[in-house]
Amino acid sequence: MTTALALLLTGARLLDPARPETLAGAAEPDSLLIVGDRIAAVGAAAVAAHPDAARAERRDLAGRWVVPGLWDHHVHLVQWAIARRRVDVSAATSAAQAARILVDHAQSTPPEPGTVLVGHGFRDALWPDALDAALFGAEHPIAAISHDLHTVWANPLALRLLGLPEHEPVLREQPAFDAMAQLSALPTATTDRWVADAVEAAAQRGVVGIRDLEMADAGGAWLRRRAVNGFPRVRVRAAVYPRDLATARERGQRSYVALDGTDGLVEGGEFKLFADGSLNTRTAHCVHAYEGLSGVTAHGLEVNPGVELEQRAREGLAAGLVPTIHAIGDQAVTRALDVFEALNATGLLGPDAEAATRAGATAADSSAAAATAGWMEHAQLVDLADLERFARLGIQVSVQPEHAMDDRDVADALWAGRTERSFAWRSLLDSGARLWFGSDAPVAPLDPWVTIAAATARARDGLAPWHPEQVVPFAAALAASVRSGLAVGEPADLAILDADPVAASADPSGDALRGIPVAATLLGGAFTHDAL
Repeated sequence: MTTALALLLTGARLLDPARPETLAGAAEPDSLLIVGDRIAAVGAAAVAAHPDAARAERRDLAGRWVVPGLWDHHVHLVQWAIARRRVDVSAATSAAQAARILVDHAQSTPPEPGTVLVGHGFRDALWPDALDAALFGAEHPIAAISHDLHTVWANPLALRLLGLPEHEPVLREQPAFDAMAQLSALPTATTDRWVADAVEAAAQRGVVGIRDLEMADAGGAWLRRRAVNGFPRVRVRAAVYPRDLATARERGQRSYVALDGTDGLVEGGEFKLFADGSLNTRTAHCVHAYEGLSGVTAHGLEVNPGVELEQRAREGLAAGLVPTIHAIGDQAVTRALDVFEALNATGLLGPDAEAATRAGATAADSSAAAATAGWMEHAQLVDLADLERFARLGIQVSVQPEHAMDDRDVADALWAGRTERSFAWRSLLDSGARLWFGSDAPVAPLDPWVTIAAATARARDGLAPWHPEQVVPFAAALAASVRSGLAVGEPADLAILDADPVAASADPSGDALRGIPVAATLLGGAFTHDAL
């Protein structure tokens, strides 16, 4: 029998959101023992009494701060990995400026023959000019993807390479998603190499796990990557979209159950459905019409209309996949809650999804009734009357606080008079909802400290806090960014910091938290980043 490795961390200031008292004052240096992939003892006395302490490798943290390993609960990892190498146009304030950035780049670094130069990150909702393909010129194939991934803007040369109609330079929602998939169709070896780089970069920020909502077959991609010797380690929940439901069913992929051949690092995630579009494209489905719009789209886009949303959710549940519903506008949020209400009433959903599926029940089993909860993504505009429903239905709410910083001006313009209930994380928290923080990378950076800063400060770029009544306390923000604790028996997933995050959270600008230095990251007791 092989003896499990043991690691003793001394001089560690332990900050655990599961024990609020550790975040209430200045933490004193203490000890933590890891045996194998679990925490074996916490505190100097318990460590001294543990039989494995004497043989453990010792690392003195010299008073550094230790928090549970961080998670990003909403990532499109392939898109993030690729976006890190695309031309950044996020600073552009007009279509002309964004196009000039890309045209200049094409002149200095022309795209390879048969490929498209792709920009990323534009926000056109408040731009003074239109997305005109002519701005890209006719010398090079050029396209740009919006920051929220819901719009693709391209010139005829790029559209021709993609096999798309050349007279439709602006694609939104599903046509944009389809075009984006083509623009991201790189050789598998290239994509996986870039994903590996992104995983290593995330580890440098204390990340140990992600919910990967990549629109392609995320489960299959992670099975392939985990089969590669030396691929960086990260915990993954791999989502399933309707187009891949049959593949996931054949694979036996179910929510919260580990996939064979992944060393327990990859498990099935949720079944991703859409109720609407996005704020910037005016396709978020809202009770009030958007100013200047009329007709069937004046209130945004109703995706999976009528009973279709519930029917699709039931299809996922029948395959053992817990639904998560993308809902941004208040009408979409209400529709999603109505679906969960109906599924609860028939015994298919309840307060705790993971308890049921980890115990061996599929989400469709009657034995899982009242033990399976649905998820919602974004919930950016919420009817106040709906707040109590989140907790009552046990909804797990995946939100992206940095979106509030990116979209505050757009929300003020497009949701005028309603922003007191937009990006309302504190209201959701106070209502009893269970929040999980994420980035939606590449929409925002895959960096939980950026996310936590946005939630706790509601400020960025030197601006005054936006709706400061929605500030989330640091302890709650940290709890929404981890999935383990610093107690005996917990996974040895840790982030070791060179600065005190509690003190940093007092900075009203949020900058101290955004830039907090991470000295090391451990996943299952092994270092994935070590700058100690």
